[in-house]
Amino acid sequence: MEIHQAKFVKSSATFEQLPSSNYPEYGFVGRSNVGKSSWINCLVERKNLAKTSSTPGKTQLINHFLINGSWYLADLPGYGYAKTSKKKRSTFAKMITDYVLKRENLLNLYVLIDSRVKPQAIDMEFLEFLGVKAVPFTILFTKTDKLTQKEFSKNMKAYQAAILQSWERVPHFVHTSAVKGRGRKEVLGHIEEMNQMFSKS
Repeated sequence: MEIHQAKFVKSSATFEQLPSSNYPEYGFVGRSNVGKSSWINCLVERKNLAKTSSTPGKTQLINHFLINGSWYLADLPGYGYAKTSKKKRSTFAKMITDYVLKRENLLNLYVLIDSRVKPQAIDMEFLEFLGVKAVPFTILFTKTDKLTQKEFSKNMKAYQAAILQSWERVPHFVHTSAVKGRGRKEVLGHIEEMNQMFSKS
């Protein structure tokens, strides 16, 4: 898939404010500072479509972008940022929960996980929640270019072990790098396949 157009649609603070569900949609979510904005910019080949920041918790609304005039990309708030107030964390949790459970045109949720860190309880809990609720998702391991092959292999084995404590098998995942564009073609190919299925339904 070639990206010809990427247009900002709107920012929403609640589920009720989301744009109409007339296009197939793909959500991107992850723990704060996971590299989500950089990955989204890499995916659509735009430098500043999603606002990047060195400060975790920058995305505080659900931001919708219309890609190629035919599908939505939704940038969700990061979860689990300790310096965010308890009230705001609760608001983010409700926003994300409402979105993943009620958004009818959501075809897949891409859950970004930092490949450099050991498995985090908050990520494992979120994956389990998606599994219990039967929400289709793909894991995107980010920042894989920052690791040596040995470190990468060690961390992936740790994630596999952590995930298999709750799952019979490891869900679909992609190794990505916003810097090197790793995983971009695979994700866009996945989206293109689902778009075709959506148009036939």
